[in-house]
Amino acid sequence: MVLAELGKKLSTVLKSLNNKTTIDEETLKALLKDIGRALFEADVSLPIIKEIRENISRIVSLEELSVGTNKPKIIQDAVFKELVRIINPEREAFRPKRGKINVVMFVGLQGSGKTTSIAKYANYYNRKGWRTCMVCADTFRAGAFDQLKQNATRIRVPFYGSYTESDPVKIAQEGVEQFRKDKYEMIIVDTSGRHKQEADLFTEMEEVNAVVKPDEVIFVMDSSMGKSVYDQAKAFRETVDVGSVIVTKLDGHAKGGGALSAVAATESPITFIGTGEHFDDFETFNAESFVRRMLGMGDIGGLLTKFKESGMLDKQPEMMEKFKKGQFSLRDMYDQFQSVLGMGNIGSIMSMLPGLGNVMPAGMEKDSSKNIERFLTVMDSMTNDELDGNVKIDEVRIKRICRGSGTQPFFVQHLLTQHKQFEKMIGKMGKTGLMKNDAAMAQQMQRNPQQAMQQMARSMDPKMLQKMGGLGNLQDMMKQLGGMDMSQMQKMMGGGGGGPDMGAMMKMMGGGGGGTGGMGGSRRKKGRR
Repeated sequence: MVLAELGKKLSTVLKSLNNKTTIDEETLKALLKDIGRALFEADVSLPIIKEIRENISRIVSLEELSVGTNKPKIIQDAVFKELVRIINPEREAFRPKRGKINVVMFVGLQGSGKTTSIAKYANYYNRKGWRTCMVCADTFRAGAFDQLKQNATRIRVPFYGSYTESDPVKIAQEGVEQFRKDKYEMIIVDTSGRHKQEADLFTEMEEVNAVVKPDEVIFVMDSSMGKSVYDQAKAFRETVDVGSVIVTKLDGHAKGGGALSAVAATESPITFIGTGEHFDDFETFNAESFVRRMLGMGDIGGLLTKFKESGMLDKQPEMMEKFKKGQFSLRDMYDQFQSVLGMGNIGSIMSMLPGLGNVMPAGMEKDSSKNIERFLTVMDSMTNDELDGNVKIDEVRIKRICRGSGTQPFFVQHLLTQHKQFEKMIGKMGKTGLMKNDAAMAQQMQRNPQQAMQQMARSMDPKMLQKMGGLGNLQDMMKQLGGMDMSQMQKMMGGGGGGPDMGAMMKMMGGGGGGTGGMGGSRRKKGRR
């Protein structure tokens, strides 16, 4: 996740306060210097850094604190509040009205993820039942209309554009007028971007803005663009009335601090963030939750919302009954993996658990999702008895499962090992008392869901969660396969003369790159043999 490195550094700095016997002006000065350095290395602009440091000094004011005051807690709270403040301006975000016509215009540089964000935005409202449509007024970029058309078809919303008309102002005007006549509630207008700020771009934006008269202008910002995005955001803000911001590519590993500075430049609130490539990788933004996750403090409220949206809580009584008895079949694992994927980006989910926000190594989020998909493909090739644990999965069955899923035996073995580890984790949670009384747990979920989720989070093994969906490293895999070295592995797999591609296999075991043939198909929920 973007800003994860900044979060780690700030968390380390703040945690160091707990080891200090005394906290004086010199300690605070050194702390602010470390915070400033971390922000600067993350591409936060110098004026913003200076402002943050001065505000923290004013808030803390050690001389005014009474004896016995928890100074580390006060300093930590001040840092948290300042980070929230710079990405949470006082300006209220536009709220579209149901049953009314809302015109929203998107602006941003080419390559910022603007057209994809439009599709995500349209998908968000379309799934909520709004009459949603899209207008392509981007005539500068070749293929822009094709991309918007393809996205609109996939999310099933109507669109307007032209292959022959080159005037973006005319297209925008005609498209919006048509959809206004048809009483669409959400009319989304895509505009041209450029590789850099140009006078033509801003002139065109002003002209489109004048004819469509948008209720909202959204600036789409690439979180990986560094310090330069500050000046870009400021230029857009001075040209059109930017009402809100969407920050894209937050599933990457760029420094990302420039995005924080740029939000301050627009003086507009962030309303959504893009956390992945899929249309569902789109989250409403809450500044406090974002900063809490960045600092590794977790976001139990956000996690609970995801649980509710995924339907996991609806299955809670049945799930608790099984967990109480220590039952966790491969079918249960299948259902849990499907729910996890339905909740979105795995790195984002883990960041919502207190203390686990920085556990997952860089780049592992996408790998974990791919590996869970592969696990599901393997389980799609199992029979009902195998999924329910009524039969032992021996070598003959493993070979059949491999043929059906297009995988190798070691992958199936690894899935079975992972299942055993999850089964042990469920048993551990039961021993702690969390699962012993499912009725009490259900009542606690209803009475105080956040407290129940916090209790569950404390019971989870961070190492187990870190491995969720991952294949671990090659050394761990060798141990699980009986301690075989590379030469033994190659011999077993027929390496050397026309056998399997070991390079590709090692890549897959590391969680990277493409998988094996036959993977990635649609999930089969019913009718297994």
